[in-house]
Amino acid sequence: MSEENGLIYRISGPVVTAVGISPRMYEVVRVGDEGLMGEVIELHGDQSVIQVYEETSGIKPGEPVIRTGQTLSVKLGPGLLTQIYDGIQRPLEDLEATMGVFITRGVDADGLDLSKKWEFNATAAVGDEISGGSVIGVVQETETVEHRVMVPPGTSGKVASIESGEFDITTTVCKLDNGTEIAMMQEWPVRTPRPFVQKYAPDVPLVTGQRILDFLFPLAKGGTAGIPGPFGSGKTVTQQQLAKWSDAQIVVYIGCGERGNEMTEVLSEFPHLIDPNTGKPLMNRTTMIANTSNMPVAAREASVYTGITIAEYFRDMGYDVALMADSTSRWAEAMREISSRLEEMPGEEGYPAYLSSRLAEFYERAGRVQTLSGDDGSISVIGAVSPPGGDISEPVSQGTLRIVKVFWGLDAGLARQRHFPAINWLNSYSLYPQALDQWYRDNIASDYPEVRTKISSLLQVESELQEIVQLVGSDALPIDQQLTLEVARMIREYFLQQNAFHEVDTFSTLDLQYAMAKAILTFQEDSERAIAGGAGLEDVVNVPARTDLMRGRFEQGYVERIGKLLGAMSKQIAETMEEN
Repeated sequence: MSEENGLIYRISGPVVTAVGISPRMYEVVRVGDEGLMGEVIELHGDQSVIQVYEETSGIKPGEPVIRTGQTLSVKLGPGLLTQIYDGIQRPLEDLEATMGVFITRGVDADGLDLSKKWEFNATAAVGDEISGGSVIGVVQETETVEHRVMVPPGTSGKVASIESGEFDITTTVCKLDNGTEIAMMQEWPVRTPRPFVQKYAPDVPLVTGQRILDFLFPLAKGGTAGIPGPFGSGKTVTQQQLAKWSDAQIVVYIGCGERGNEMTEVLSEFPHLIDPNTGKPLMNRTTMIANTSNMPVAAREASVYTGITIAEYFRDMGYDVALMADSTSRWAEAMREISSRLEEMPGEEGYPAYLSSRLAEFYERAGRVQTLSGDDGSISVIGAVSPPGGDISEPVSQGTLRIVKVFWGLDAGLARQRHFPAINWLNSYSLYPQALDQWYRDNIASDYPEVRTKISSLLQVESELQEIVQLVGSDALPIDQQLTLEVARMIREYFLQQNAFHEVDTFSTLDLQYAMAKAILTFQEDSERAIAGGAGLEDVVNVPARTDLMRGRFEQGYVERIGKLLGAMSKQIAETMEEN
C-alpha cells in the first residue's frame, strides 16, 4: 500500500479538502484520526477534494489524510447472496453484531466472509486455454443458486494446476502457466462497467405476473423502466412485487436514501417471503443494499454503483438479474448536495448540470448481453422516482424518462380510490411491444398483440366518453356506448386491479392474462349480439355467470375453470335475448 500522508485543509459537510497528497481521481483515501472512508472527486493544484462516505462531524483541519492507492471497489465472490450491505459494501449484520444498531465511524468490514470455507468444484482442467470471464468451477452458494467462479476480465493463459475441495475465497484454486493465481474472489472498481462481448436486441419479456405491467406495458429482459409516483402511491410495493415474482434468477435491491421504516419493512419482509419458483426463501437469490435517508449522503451515490456492479457480476455468470433502485430521486438529491458544497454552477432546480448524464450512465449498464464466457445474461433496471409533490415535470423524472423505455406512472388519485396497482393506464407507456410481439405470438397466442391493442383502445374510448358522461350522465349515451363503458369498467375492476396481498391474485401467468383479456372481449361480443337481438343492457350486464367469472380469479385453479365460466356466461347472455 502506497503510504502518502496529507492534512485536512477545509471541511464542508461530507466534502473535505486535503493538501499535501497527490492522489489520482476517484482514489479512496482515509480521512481524519478515525480513518473515515472517502473518495477523491476533484483535484485543484495541490488541493484534493474528497467526498467522505461517513458522518464528518467532529473532525478538524490538520488531521491526517492517507492514500490507499485503490479506487472504490467491491469484493465479488461466493457469499454475496442473502447479504444486506450499506452503500460501501459493509455487511450490516456483521456490524450490528460487533457494535449494535448504530454504525460507529471509521469502521471497516469485509464485504465477504474471508474465513468461511466453500465447496469448490473445478470445471476447467489442466491444459485448458482460459481467458477473462471463463468459468473455472462452481460453488453451491445457496440452495437455489449455483455460483460460477470466473476468471477476472483481462486475465488469460493455460491452466497449469486446478483443484476441487473446501477453500476460503482468498485461497488460490487455479494457477496459470504464466504464474497468475486465481482465487474465488475478485475485486472490481464500481464506476467501471464490466466488459461483455455484445448487447442483444430486447426481444424477450421479463414476466412479472402483474397484469397491467405484463399485458399493457411490458418490460424486456435487459430493459429499463422508471416508476415515478407521489408519496403513498405504491412505488415500494410495486418494486417488491417485481422482486418477488419477476422471472429473473437474481434480485439486487438498492434502498437508496429511503425512509428507515420503509427499508425496515423490506428487510423484515424479504427474509420471510417464499420464492414461488423454488419454494425456498426469496433471500436465497437476493442481495440488498440498505442506505437509509439518515445515513451519510455521499454513500447514497456509492450504493447505486455498488448495486449495479454486483448485478453485472451475476449477469456475467449467465443469470438474468433484476435490479431495483428505490429511489433514484434520493440519489440525485445526494448529488445536488455534494455539488452545492463543491460550489459548482447549479442547473435546473439546483441539480448539477451533469444530472442527466449520470442517470444515463447508470441505466446504460442494463442490457441483455453475450458474456465473455459465451453465455447470455441480462440486467433489467427498474428505478423508482419520488418527485416532490408528485410533479413529474421536475428534472429527475424528466431525465429518467428520456432514458428509460418503460414508464409506469403511478397516480395518487387511483391510490385514493383503492385501485392498486395505482398505475395510470392513460399516461404510462412501453416502447418494447413491437420488439416483443413475435415472442408473444410464438409462446402465448398468435393474436396476443391484437387482443392487447383492443383492450388499450377500449380504455382510451372510455376516457373520452367519461368527459361526456360528466356533462350529461351515462343514460343520455346511446346503448352501444353505455355497453363500452361497462366493458371498460370490467377491464379496470377485473383485469387491471390486482391484490398484491392475496395468495392467488398476487400473480398471473401470461396464459391466464391472455385468457382474462379474451374473456372481456367475448363478453363484449356476446353482449353486442344480445342487445342487437333485443336484450336490455341491464339484463346482459347482470347475468350471474359474469359475476362468477370476475370473482373466480381469487380462487385456486382459476386457469382451468375460466373456459367453463366463460361458456356459462355466453349461454346466459344468449338467453337474455330469448326472454325479450
